[in-house]
Amino acid sequence: MQKNRHLIALDLDGTLLTDHKKISPYTKSIVQQAIEEGHIVVIATGRPHRASITYYQELGLQTPMVNFNGALIHHPTDHKWDALHTPLPNRTAKKIIQTCYDFEVDNIFAEIRDNMYLDRFDQKIIDMFSEPNQQDLITIGSLKNHLEEDPTSLLIHPKDDHIAELRQYLDDKHASIIEHRKWGVPWNIIEIVRKGINKAVGLKKIAHYFHIPIDNIIAFGDEDNDLEMIEYAGVGVAMGNAINELKQIANYQTKTNEEDGIGNFLVDYLKLEANVKVGKDLSE
Repeated sequence: MQKNRHLIALDLDGTLLTDHKKISPYTKSIVQQAIEEGHIVVIATGRPHRASITYYQELGLQTPMVNFNGALIHHPTDHKWDALHTPLPNRTAKKIIQTCYDFEVDNIFAEIRDNMYLDRFDQKIIDMFSEPNQQDLITIGSLKNHLEEDPTSLLIHPKDDHIAELRQYLDDKHASIIEHRKWGVPWNIIEIVRKGINKAVGLKKIAHYFHIPIDNIIAFGDEDNDLEMIEYAGVGVAMGNAINELKQIANYQTKTNEEDGIGNFLVDYLKLEANVKVGKDLSE
């Protein structure tokens, strides 16, 4: 194994992906060059497997993947790899669901790996969380009745004026069991996973598997669900479009997701040959 091999962890939305949810040709070519030179590239995302596998395949990855912010760590192409699924206890989930009913939230969405459970029919939510060919994975109806297994995550769509109160209630009643984060606009979603679950958990497992020291872990991110991963990595990189809190703890800051931030950083940091002819001004 090469001595200076790095583990490169890529968040998807706002990081690897442009605002149009694409991987730019330049960054894609640089990531693939890093792989050819022996570095290990992994995706670490809040998305489920079903919403990230196309990007995994586009990059030609053959590595483990971190989904649901660390609640599912698995290998899409090697089912002998020791997957780690850390869902919420169903009993806790049912208590939270009842709280949501009491708060009269707009909707609740639960996921068990790639299976989806939606409390009330909402076409916008269905379109947001699934592709047209995945809608047979959705069960619609009262989660108190339909949710029988431990969910990987719960997503709550609250009324805007109840967000702070609901999050405070979750802290007061369930802080020892769950983690919760709020998504940004236009969806003020509250996402709930099991306590102690974050992307750094996935990164530690994968780094241990490949015998990569912390100093050789490069992680890219832009949002608060990247905080633990960026702090854990020896080379934590905040995108130019990242939240300020992430920029403050990162070791480095690169350009935005619209300006090939990942490609630019990897060329510079790993001393890659930036000779890819895709109309990129490499003198920047």
